[in-house]
Amino acid sequence: MKIVDYAKILIESGSGGNGCISFRREKYVPKGGPNGGDGGKGGDVIFQATSTLSTLIDLNYRKKYKAGRGMHGQGGNKNGKNGKDCIIKVPCGTVIKNSETGEVIAELLKDGEQSVVLKGGKGGRGNTHFKSSTNRTPRYAEKGEPGKSLVVEIELKLIADIGLVGFPNAGKSTLISKISSAKPKIADYPFTTLSPVLGIVKSSDYESSGFSFVVADIPGIIEGASQGKGLGIKFLKHIERTKVLVFLFDVALLLSEKGELIEDKKQLQKYYKILENELKTYSEQTFSKLLRKPQIICITKIDTLSASQKKKLQNLYPDVICISAVKGENLDKLIYKMQETLIKERNKENKQKENKILNSE
Repeated sequence: MKIVDYAKILIESGSGGNGCISFRREKYVPKGGPNGGDGGKGGDVIFQATSTLSTLIDLNYRKKYKAGRGMHGQGGNKNGKNGKDCIIKVPCGTVIKNSETGEVIAELLKDGEQSVVLKGGKGGRGNTHFKSSTNRTPRYAEKGEPGKSLVVEIELKLIADIGLVGFPNAGKSTLISKISSAKPKIADYPFTTLSPVLGIVKSSDYESSGFSFVVADIPGIIEGASQGKGLGIKFLKHIERTKVLVFLFDVALLLSEKGELIEDKKQLQKYYKILENELKTYSEQTFSKLLRKPQIICITKIDTLSASQKKKLQNLYPDVICISAVKGENLDKLIYKMQETLIKERNKENKQKENKILNSE
């Protein structure tokens, strides 16, 4: 699924209707008194999360959204009709920010969740509200409050259970195409994936347990990404809400120029540190908990190795899962590890929520 994850739009709430100046005029009813109705309230601008959307592409085509204005009050104590609310539907996981200040106005995570981002103006009161013993014929009424306008930035941060992180050509797209029904673009050049891709992975015991989880393929990260190199930090925000990170490394990074396995653990650590530093640099700008997420280390494309090299690789990195997405080698082990880690993380989160509820009571 191609994802448009950023939009900038102008929103305007509705102005309130004016109050009415009117007096009761009926036969045999002298000095009937004021009967001006109130103006209607202006419409609100409301953002609503929906699971039926997965991208902000609609907001790229329409740049201005305006709520309806309130109707003016009328004689006979008739109040004006309220203005129509403007409801803007966005995908779950959307963050709405004030474009000028960068302040987060709303964060919509659940299906159906709503947030009133701009309130409509109040309707003005009619002259009937201003009558008194000393002023029986008030000839004034309130004007409705004007609506407000605001430029907002809208960001979509994917809600995925597991994020695949790695350098370009690490095999992320091939992996997600093999373990789910997602069909990302796959080629042998860098930055094939130009936007995040989501895939739903079913567990090995799905028929009995019904357990599945969402995996996000994050476009390749290179050294200096947090400073804007390559695709830069454009997609790093999508790993904020993932519960587990899977670091993928092409086995070619661990081979010498002659194609021999470099039997030194520092070789993998070197490349892991590059990725970690990019995430760390970015997380210090925005997230403090990013690197605390559970991590799974995975070496890809082992189908290019001989049997003896595979054995050496596994002995050198016993805690690392070595896979070949093309051949399907060890994919079941990786899926099981993902599932196991994710269940532990979900249980941990549920316990924390229970403790918060108990402490609040």
